[in-house]
Amino acid sequence: MTEFKFKEFIDIMRRLRKECPWDREQTNDSIKMATIEEAYETLDAINSKNFAHLKEELGDLLLHVAFHSVIAEEDGHFTLDDVIQGISEKLIRRHPHVFGDTEVADTGEVMKNWEAIKLAEGKKSVLSGIPVAMPALHRAARMQEKAAKTGFEWQSMEDVKNKMVEERAELEEAEASGDLTRLEEEFGDYLFALTNYARFKKINPENALNLANKKFEKRFSFIESELAKTNRTPTEASLNEMLVLWERAKGVVSG
Repeated sequence: MTEFKFKEFIDIMRRLRKECPWDREQTNDSIKMATIEEAYETLDAINSKNFAHLKEELGDLLLHVAFHSVIAEEDGHFTLDDVIQGISEKLIRRHPHVFGDTEVADTGEVMKNWEAIKLAEGKKSVLSGIPVAMPALHRAARMQEKAAKTGFEWQSMEDVKNKMVEERAELEEAEASGDLTRLEEEFGDYLFALTNYARFKKINPENALNLANKKFEKRFSFIESELAKTNRTPTEASLNEMLVLWERAKGVVSG
């Protein structure tokens, strides 16, 4: 049943490319940002633990995989079968402890082997493959993770904290200098050190910042709703008044 449904799905995509003016006009480039958007919507569904929504978003994500593949097929680059075959071969090749004779003791060994296999496949660096377009905070964490697997890693939490203190001091020096270019650079270094701290504590920094964003959004919305009761907006209220409402929001708004 699943195989039939999948073939039917691809046939629908191919028909849309022929008979729908909008679908026919699309290219891999024109839909690339929509693909990213669908990935983020999938992430939202996972974070909210809304499985009905997750099912729908996974379908939308699958649509984009098929869409890109059908476009590439029309241009003679590759087919969806090629995509599936490629990922299947990669999974087998990079899991020799499952499909071969390699023995591993734990997850750490699995990941170390994974990176070694990638280098053997022709990767020029363990950092290769981390998308430049990935959100900077997430990309920082991924680079640190990959470098750590080679042994390039602080040996203790004390080392990590010392690095944070060092980068904070350099940030303050840059601020005192009045050099905005230097300040931006040192601020980036400080964020990078904070990201490393999060990684050591097994915190996903991207998730942590998203939680902070969500908290801010809820509390600021509370300020707006309270001001709306007197037919006012934040621009019509004083900072002190909004700070009082902010403190109230902490006890009223969850998260």
